[in-house]
Amino acid sequence: MEKQQGVDLSLRKFIKDLGCIAGGTALLATTPWLKSCTPEKLAEIKKEKARIGIIGTGSRGQYHIVNLLQIPHAKIVALCDNYDVNLEAAHAMVPDARTYTDYHELLDCPDIDGVIIATPLGAHAQITLDSLAAGKHTFCEKAMARTLDECKAVYDAYTQSDRALYFCMQRMYDEKYVRGMQMITSGQFGEVVGMRCHWFRNADWRRPVPSPELERKINWRLYKEYSGGLMTELASHQLEVCTLVVHKMPVEVCGYGDIVYWKDGREVYDSCNCVFHFADGRKINYETLISNKFNGMEDQILCKNATIDLAKGVYYLEEDNMIFGVRQLLDQVRTGVFAAVPTAGPSWRPELKSEYVPHAILDKRYDVNQGQSMIGVVNDGSDVIVSAFCQSCITGEKAENVVEEAYCATTLCLLANQAMDEHRIVTFPDEYKIPYMNF
Repeated sequence: MEKQQGVDLSLRKFIKDLGCIAGGTALLATTPWLKSCTPEKLAEIKKEKARIGIIGTGSRGQYHIVNLLQIPHAKIVALCDNYDVNLEAAHAMVPDARTYTDYHELLDCPDIDGVIIATPLGAHAQITLDSLAAGKHTFCEKAMARTLDECKAVYDAYTQSDRALYFCMQRMYDEKYVRGMQMITSGQFGEVVGMRCHWFRNADWRRPVPSPELERKINWRLYKEYSGGLMTELASHQLEVCTLVVHKMPVEVCGYGDIVYWKDGREVYDSCNCVFHFADGRKINYETLISNKFNGMEDQILCKNATIDLAKGVYYLEEDNMIFGVRQLLDQVRTGVFAAVPTAGPSWRPELKSEYVPHAILDKRYDVNQGQSMIGVVNDGSDVIVSAFCQSCITGEKAENVVEEAYCATTLCLLANQAMDEHRIVTFPDEYKIPYMNF
């Protein structure tokens, strides 16, 4: 019961309280996708349940199953996968669900309200298009699609459909990100002058393969036919945050991609460094590496008066009265007023190192994703966005800007891959621009 209340009520109460602090109308103007995430909206669906079918029952599909089983207004009625090991494992979690090996058969079922797609990236676009055409509300894992043409086809289909479409851009539903973005866009920290994100891991990104012919099926992330590599798998989340806080898109991108360490036959880079350049001169500096995890994951928004690390849920002020006491103490130690530096527990070293004091974005306990899991972590917003999708399956209400933000982030990732592959600066092509974009 506690988990159910957390999934369904925690963010809703947070949005209600934050609206009172920031002015409800102003808050929802900057985060319009949260308009349905209120206690009142949840009460409207009463005891109705969204009947959900899941296409793709691997690790991420099973992660969604765990969350769906905690959502009172969701019922899993069907599962589909063309790999029987995954399908059997998922079926054990939901014994009452019907099983399919052909997703078209699942889409033909009239008793399914919404579909969750958790397949390899290369299949996202076609299944999404087929699901919308079948009249199903649709939720797809990130990234939106494998190619720019597929992204545009999905976006166009959505604009012509009356069905709800979500992509798993869970940071848009993570409380520390929501509050942090609200603080930034309100001007509290001054003008945004740059963005700096990174995601480091130390693992080969491989999964065990029981038989050689299953290599590409299981380790699809390593092959360009199915995957956009680190950019679509990791950077898509972080770039979405950057463009969202400035409400603009970069005009061009350049970068270097290499296979530095994992020389095991993979086709995608294990090291990427990219710069996304805006027309006004601001930049997103992005770096990802999977052979060293020391730096972990950070989503830093650099403002004139502060640095906000949304991933960690903290901000650092450029001028901070809290650090003056530490500086004074250090000066007294240097001049011999004190013979020794008194210890200050675990907070002492970071203050000595940087002279910046972290301030929490939220005034309550919250979870921080260290970025090491390949599947998903608890309380990163994934459960909440799935809950919102299930609500849309009942009400038919579309979530504003979620599809558009997924489109923006995915196209930037794909253009970055092109820039790295071709060793050149790539300008955002006019044919893939959509009205939502502001350059």
